[in-house]
Amino acid sequence: MPLTKEQKKKILDELVEKFTRAKSIIFSDYRGLSVKDISQIRNNLREKGVEYNVSKKTLMRLAAEKAGMPEIPREATEGPCATAFSYEDEVAAARILRDFSKGNENLKLLGGIMEGRILSLKETQYLASIPSKEELIAKFMGSIKAPVSGFYRVLYGVMRKFVGTLQAVHDEKAKS
Repeated sequence: MPLTKEQKKKILDELVEKFTRAKSIIFSDYRGLSVKDISQIRNNLREKGVEYNVSKKTLMRLAAEKAGMPEIPREATEGPCATAFSYEDEVAAARILRDFSKGNENLKLLGGIMEGRILSLKETQYLASIPSKEELIAKFMGSIKAPVSGFYRVLYGVMRKFVGTLQAVHDEKAKS
């Protein structure tokens, strides 16, 4: 049964709100996925604050236009297309979809939008390869901590050798 104008308007308004609120938007082809697979993807995405939505391409294009986004390229919405709206972590949607597509060749990344800029398939795949925010913070903290801990080990080594030398001198004097 076709959608009424009211239903289309409601869906369009929801999509416009999602497009304006999202930090990044990733398009994927879900052709050939089972309901179980799509449910698993949705659950994985939901844990990271990402919404996975399937809607008509014309409504998506209209919503993007109304939200002030650039025009979505045709290749980003080829075939059956699902949209992942990431509200918290910009790379979460791309990473989760890429990880899932490694185990299931039916899911394919098509492209995306980030900060109002269209991302090609190559850029979307690169975005998916960026470590999570927590990993980046941990690496940053490790690199900040590395010089201090290295300096500590050097000073500790010098002090240990000095104390060892003093102990050896003490032991020699105690023998004589």
